[in-house]
Amino acid sequence: MKIVKRIVLVLVVVIVAMLLFLVGSVGLDYALGSGRIEKVSNTVIPGSGGGPQVMAFVVRPQGEGPFPVVIMIHEFFGMNESIVGKAQGLAEEGYMVVAADTFRGSTTAWIPRAIYQVITTKPEQVNKDLDSVYAWLETQPDVDTTRIGIVGFCYGGRTALTYSLHNNLLAASVVFYGSPETNPEVLKNLPGPLLGIFGGADQSIAVADVNSFDAALSEAGIQHEISIYPDQPHAFVKDMAGIRAGGAQGEAWAQMLKFLESNLKNAGTSRTGQAVAYAPGFDWNYYLMLAYEHAFGSASHMH
Repeated sequence: MKIVKRIVLVLVVVIVAMLLFLVGSVGLDYALGSGRIEKVSNTVIPGSGGGPQVMAFVVRPQGEGPFPVVIMIHEFFGMNESIVGKAQGLAEEGYMVVAADTFRGSTTAWIPRAIYQVITTKPEQVNKDLDSVYAWLETQPDVDTTRIGIVGFCYGGRTALTYSLHNNLLAASVVFYGSPETNPEVLKNLPGPLLGIFGGADQSIAVADVNSFDAALSEAGIQHEISIYPDQPHAFVKDMAGIRAGGAQGEAWAQMLKFLESNLKNAGTSRTGQAVAYAPGFDWNYYLMLAYEHAFGSASHMH
């Protein structure tokens, strides 16, 4: 009996130590991360409706506007060089791109803090900040306000879907391996076409859930494309170097460009969706699996 108690005590001590380490590491990363967001942003967007300013990386294509616009949303790590590179790469195709910081100055490469960023950031707050981005875009003389779309990766894919349900003026939405919604009654409120790109080896999003997303979009009457890239991990569209090297990254990027060409550059002016108050509960299972994917699973080799 004494041996059992000692084992339990040791386990408790180990668990407490691990928790203290994780909490401390998040605080340390925050302390060391001062100035990170300034290095990957070039524009301060004023808050609308009394909201705070939004940091963003804004890049315009060559030539004269008005330009079609893509609001680009980062992964759960936050704004970084990868998202800046993707914004620049998309601008080369003729789009003005606004890569917006949705964590209000927080960005990291440390997975525990990435999870902390997500669980302490409410979708309503993100939608409010993206409303500020959208309002700012409406004031820019080189922006075609009838052709504003959204693209997001990982956490950003989910955010792109959520914001598309909130803002019924968006022309098109692209979801890269973001947690899907499978309720057709919710999805029928999407304002425009949607492209969803997923990895077949992604353990954080089951293929069955992706298929349910596809079916729900069809039932909701939403024009859409859903593609599952076989054997690809979560976050497989890593950066522009990988995209330009070809393979699945290049194919997925090319699919997005084709979709945007049809549904954003050449978008009509009518929008069919209705804004909804969409704030589902925090999906602990999804984000725990997401952390596992980045730390040990299919996406771990992507860092």
